[in-house]
Amino acid sequence: MNQDQEHLRLLTTFHYVVAGLAALFSMIPLLHLAIGLAFVFAPEAMTGHGQQQPPAFLGWIFIVFASVFILCGLSVATCILVAGRSLAKRRRYTVCLVVAGLECLFMPFGTVLGIFTILVLQRESVKQLFAPASAGPVPPPAL
Repeated sequence: MNQDQEHLRLLTTFHYVVAGLAALFSMIPLLHLAIGLAFVFAPEAMTGHGQQQPPAFLGWIFIVFASVFILCGLSVATCILVAGRSLAKRRRYTVCLVVAGLECLFMPFGTVLGIFTILVLQRESVKQLFAPASAGPVPPPAL
């Protein structure tokens, strides 16, 4: 049982690290976003005076795709962070398992973390740690 708790503690830490890395890498398209904004709002700065300016829709394509990639990356990072927090609190077993499967898509760190998380979560002794507390009144939410 103690070994399971240690594994969950390590997985929690690694989830926080991978969430931070995912958030960091999701910011890479900021360069494309800046280029798109420059195409739309300052096209003469991109080409110089007297030259033909790029069409505005090209800038909007850069802006939309960069924004979508940043938003998706931050969403995935948030999911990984929530899974890490859930592992720490021994709650939301299904969420942890689904996010572990999703992490397997992101090589190399996500794949390794996802596989180890799935292996640990499949143990019966770990499933019992996630079992809801038995009987008792539910405390009111703190304000």
